[in-house]
Amino acid sequence: MKAGKISFGADSVEEDCKKGKIHLLIIAQDASERTQKKFKEISENYNIELIIDSNIEQLSKTIGKSNKAILGIKDRNFAKSIQKKYNGGDIIG
Repeated sequence: MKAGKISFGADSVEEDCKKGKIHLLIIAQDASERTQKKFKEISENYNIELIIDSNIEQLSKTIGKSNKAILGIKDRNFAKSIQKKYNGGDIIG
């Protein structure tokens, strides 16, 4: 994964969504209800695709961090590639 393609952590992801930098949101299924609700609203307000799948441990391991419940994908082509691979996940937006 190239640096700069992913934003992680609620505050950073929210800020990048508002700046139009995010093309796909991925939320862990075990993220808090508050986090899920907040980012569902953000995805609707900013017309960003949303996938709810995996869990916090798996998402965190994927990016080499700990305790990350939300990822924002900044690269459009990378986002499309992930969406194709997540056909079984919940896609909203």
